[in-house]
Amino acid sequence: MQQHHITTLPALRQLFGPTRERARKKEIPSLDPHATQFIGLSPFVVLTSSDADGHMDASPRGGDAGFVKVLDAQTLVLPDAPGNNRLDTLENIIATGHLGTLFMVPGFDETLRVNGRAVLSTDPADLALCTDARRTPALVIRLTVTSVYLHCAKAFMRSRLWEASRHIDRAQLPSMGEMLRDQIRSFRGEEIEVEAQAEMLARYQQSL
Repeated sequence: MQQHHITTLPALRQLFGPTRERARKKEIPSLDPHATQFIGLSPFVVLTSSDADGHMDASPRGGDAGFVKVLDAQTLVLPDAPGNNRLDTLENIIATGHLGTLFMVPGFDETLRVNGRAVLSTDPADLALCTDARRTPALVIRLTVTSVYLHCAKAFMRSRLWEASRHIDRAQLPSMGEMLRDQIRSFRGEEIEVEAQAEMLARYQQSL
């Protein structure tokens, strides 16, 4: 099988050819008005990071539209919110100082990628910017932007993600509690108490 693995850049390019000129030129070094407006409309972003050994993490974050604040063309602040306290993304930022983000807007097939250097901030001014009716965050991620580009609509067009006809009945999968029970039993040989889906959602509601 390994003879079919692509392991060099020339072999990769032989399959796909050169980057299209518009795709190459669309990456810009700072936020322009279009990117700023896109972020202001976005209630959902995926944060990508790695630790010093290259172990990857992708973490979804959500809030009201515009919960990620644009301070200027080079600076974003993202409030942290209560989670499971694994802190994978935050620990990775401490380890490497880098962060990738992918912003989505419901109903939009385009997405926006913003990458840069990140630090964790407890500056009162940063916290105040991200304070809402629910809480003042314990910290914010302060991102210094190094690259920005819009992704085309193809992935969302292929998946038809926003179409109601494509939505999957939640009953097609076991509850989160049941899946966690099975995974922990299989891989750790331990038993945990199963939390009903309704109970889990009610608990989530208390810390949104």
